[in-house]
Amino acid sequence: MSTKAFFNETKEQSIVKSTIVAKYFWAWANVIIPTAKKTSNKIAYIDLFAGPGRYKDGTKSTPLLVLEKAILDNKIREMLVCYFNDKDPDNSQSLEKSIAELPGIETLKYKPQIHNKEVGTEIVKMFEKMNLVPTLFFVDPWGYKGLSLRLVNSVLKDWGCDCIFFFNYNRINMGLSNPYFIDHMNSLFGKDRANELRAVLSKLNPYDRELKILEELINAISDLGGNYVLPFRFKNHKGAKTSHHLIFVSKNFRGYEIMKGIMATESSKKEQGVPSFEYNSADKKYPRLFELNRPLDDLAKMLIKDFTDCTLTMQEIYIRHNVGKRFIKTNYKETLKQLEQANRIIADPSADKRRKDTFADHVMVTFC
Repeated sequence: MSTKAFFNETKEQSIVKSTIVAKYFWAWANVIIPTAKKTSNKIAYIDLFAGPGRYKDGTKSTPLLVLEKAILDNKIREMLVCYFNDKDPDNSQSLEKSIAELPGIETLKYKPQIHNKEVGTEIVKMFEKMNLVPTLFFVDPWGYKGLSLRLVNSVLKDWGCDCIFFFNYNRINMGLSNPYFIDHMNSLFGKDRANELRAVLSKLNPYDRELKILEELINAISDLGGNYVLPFRFKNHKGAKTSHHLIFVSKNFRGYEIMKGIMATESSKKEQGVPSFEYNSADKKYPRLFELNRPLDDLAKMLIKDFTDCTLTMQEIYIRHNVGKRFIKTNYKETLKQLEQANRIIADPSADKRRKDTFADHVMVTFC
């Protein structure tokens, strides 16, 4: 499917994706701005596959949602530099028109820049040579051409820079076994990892194949210094297969924590309050099935095993344990309250000395 065809209709998945990016942009900007004011006095948003700005039905896509967030915030208006790119001149012209029609766009100190470049080695080299201001980098190609580890690292290398990119699982899954796409796959996973994947994927069932591909992608990104990687999965309209992932990468735990909260909110289901980190339009058809799993019971078992004979604050337990897991902060508080009631931990202050039904970050926890 061409990029133009993709924008001819708006899908629930696309709205969720744009919502996640726009929400994170606003939260990220407000965390970064106090420090950025002392240095460059600028922050940036870069979108290399920006599209036409609106779907055919008029729904706003990610660039317009981000700009609307900026227009509504006095601090962001004065500091934001936007770089939008789409190699299709029709898309970039449509985007420029849609941006110009946004109410309040003239209040931005820096006019959004719009370009028509092929995303390849030249853009990567340009970013590699630059000392970037704090930047939120969004890469959303329809397929995978132009997406590479080197591209992600060219932005992530500088302070305050986070990356969100679209990972087209269907196409990449097929591309790994197609000799025509060897160079593309090598640039995305690294040559050695791509070769390892090619050697083992044919032996795996579809479920394990997806986990293996995603695991190796995360490992490759981590090797470049992206210590915090968070995938959000999208299923096809039947809910039977994965279509793609939205991958978040940061070097900072605070960014990871913020994005985890946003992705949790946008998840299409929760089991005992534990978010799926997945959007599946089929979830709403079968709501009674989801309570058959007991994810909070799993968390309780993990904490007892991982922190035996330890004394830590709730916040320390959460920070040490949550990275790479589905659980969010409220899940840890709820689980610790349950463990306290079951006499599996000792809390200080104890429940009778705390405000009812709370478990604050500073509460000391001793695992019995």
